[in-house]
Amino acid sequence: MPEPKLILDYVYEHEADHPDKIFLTQPVGHGQVLDYSWAQTLDQARRMAAHLRSRGFEPGARIAILSKNCAHFFMAELAIWMAGGTTVAIFPTENAETVRFVLEHSEASLLFVGKLDVWPQQVSGVPAGLPCIALPLAPATDFETWDAIVARTEPLTGRPQRKADELAMLIYTSGSTGRPKGAMISFGAISRAAEGMAQHIRNSVGGVIEGRTLSYLPLAHSYERSWVEASSLVDGSNHVFFAESLDTFLADLNRARPTTFASVPRLWLKFQQGVFAKMPPKKLDRLLAIPILGRIVARKVLKGLGLDQVLLAGSGSAPIPADLIAWYQRLGLNLLEGYGMTEDNSYSCVSSKQFNAPGYVGVPLPGVQLRISPEGEILIKSPGQFSGYYKQPELTAASFTEDGFFRTGDLGEQRADGLLKITGRAKELFKTAKGKYVAPAPIENLLNAHPLIELSLVSGVGQVSAYGMVVLAEQIRPKLVNPQLRSDVERQLGQLLKDVNQQLAEYEHLRMLVVVSDPWSIENGSLTPTMKIRRSRIEAAVAPQIEAWYASSGVVHWA
Repeated sequence: MPEPKLILDYVYEHEADHPDKIFLTQPVGHGQVLDYSWAQTLDQARRMAAHLRSRGFEPGARIAILSKNCAHFFMAELAIWMAGGTTVAIFPTENAETVRFVLEHSEASLLFVGKLDVWPQQVSGVPAGLPCIALPLAPATDFETWDAIVARTEPLTGRPQRKADELAMLIYTSGSTGRPKGAMISFGAISRAAEGMAQHIRNSVGGVIEGRTLSYLPLAHSYERSWVEASSLVDGSNHVFFAESLDTFLADLNRARPTTFASVPRLWLKFQQGVFAKMPPKKLDRLLAIPILGRIVARKVLKGLGLDQVLLAGSGSAPIPADLIAWYQRLGLNLLEGYGMTEDNSYSCVSSKQFNAPGYVGVPLPGVQLRISPEGEILIKSPGQFSGYYKQPELTAASFTEDGFFRTGDLGEQRADGLLKITGRAKELFKTAKGKYVAPAPIENLLNAHPLIELSLVSGVGQVSAYGMVVLAEQIRPKLVNPQLRSDVERQLGQLLKDVNQQLAEYEHLRMLVVVSDPWSIENGSLTPTMKIRRSRIEAAVAPQIEAWYASSGVVHWA
C-alpha cells in the first residue's frame, strides 16, 4: 500500500500539471503587482533550496522567517522544506526581545528578513553572526538578497522528499500569557490538515474550481498558515493575493475579489462599524427589510467592502458575537465560525451550511474526535495534531490525556447534533469576593455586540463584583471632545450595562464600565499579533485605579 501523499508531493504535481497557472499575486507599490505562476514560484524556491543545501546545515535545521505576508514567504518556506529544513516563522510585529527569544530557543541557523514595518525596533533582536537573507520588499539592510542568490544559483532538481514524521515547522504561539511556546508540526500533520481544509472549502463553495483569496492575517499564525497557505499548496487551484498595507487594504481586497475570506472578530466588527459610519444602523435595517430593494442595498454594502464575490467567509481566533454573524448573514454573506488551535494546525471544528448556529463554532471536521471532560474542558484528537512543545517534554506530557486527547484549556458544551459552543477558557475564569467563578468571554461578547464598542475586557479578581473595560469604536473616539456627544455616549453605555446585566446571573453582574482612553493595540503590547487581548498586561496597567473606581458611585468611568 503506497504511503499517503505529503504536502510537497502535491506541490510537485501542480508544478508539472499546470506550470503556467498564476498562483501568487504580490503588490509592489503604486498600484503595480507581480504575478507568479506555479513554475515561477517553484523555480525560485528550488534555486534558494539549492543555496540552503550548499551551506551544509544539519538535517531538520531550523530556518526562520521574519516577514509580513508576501509571495516570497511561500517561496522561502518551500525552499526550506526542499532543502531538508524546518521553518520557524516569527510574527512581523514582535519586539526585539521576542525575536531574540524565538531565534535562540529554536537554535535557528539562518533568518530570512522580509517585508516589515518596524525593522529598526527589531534588528537588535537578531543575534550577532546569524546568517540573514533579505527577501524582496525587505527594508534596506546589508544582507545578501534573495534575488542575487537565485540569479546565480542553479535550481535543485527532482522531487526532494520529506518523511511524515519529520518536522515541517515550529509555530511559536503569540504569547498572550507569557513566553511563546514552540509547537512542533510534522509533515504528516500539516498534510492531513491541509487535505481536510481544501476539501471543506471546495464543498462549501459548491465545487468552484478557480478560487481566490487574500492573505493578510499573519502567516506566522497557525490559522493563516493552514487554511490559506497549506490548503492552497494541496489544492492547487486557489489564486492567492497579498495585501500591500493597511492604507491600501480596500484596494487590495477589490483587486482580489475573493471567493473565500477569513478574518478575526475584531476586524469583522470594524467592517460593520465602517458601514454604520456611512449609514446609521436603523436606516440600514429599514432598507434591508424592503423586498427587492433590501437585496440591492445588501449587495451594495458587500461590494463596498470588497466581499460581494465571497462564497465562504470565516471567523476564528476568538469568539465572535452571535448578533454580528446574523448581521452579515442578513446581508447575504455566508459567514461561519470555526474553532482550532496551533496544536492541531487549526483543524478542529467548523460550521457548514448544514451545521451552523449563531454562538456555535461548528462540528468536528472529518477525522477529528471531540469530547467534553467532566470538568467541562474540550478535549480533541485531530489528524493535524502537533508532535509536542519544542524542548518542553513535561509540558507536552501534561497537555494530553492518557488516551491521547489534547487538553485545549477551553470550556464548552456540545449539542446532540455535534455543534460545539465555547463557554470560556479555564485559565481566564476568575473568582469574585462572592466566591463564584466568572467566565469573561461570554460577557465580553455581549458588550462587543453594541455598535459603540470595538473591544472589551471583563475582570474583577477578588472584587465584590466584576467590571468591564471597553475600547470605543474608532469613528467615535475623535468626536469625544464634543461634550454633548460624550454625555450621550455615557448614557448609552449606562443603558448597555443594564441590558447586559439583565442577561447574566446575579454573581456575574458588572459593577461598572470603564472607557479606555488609549486604545489597545499590538504596538502598545495590549494585543497579541493575532489581536487577542493580553489580559494580565491590561489588568496590571489599571491596577492602581481599581480602588477609586469601586469607591465611586458612578457606573461609567473614563480611564
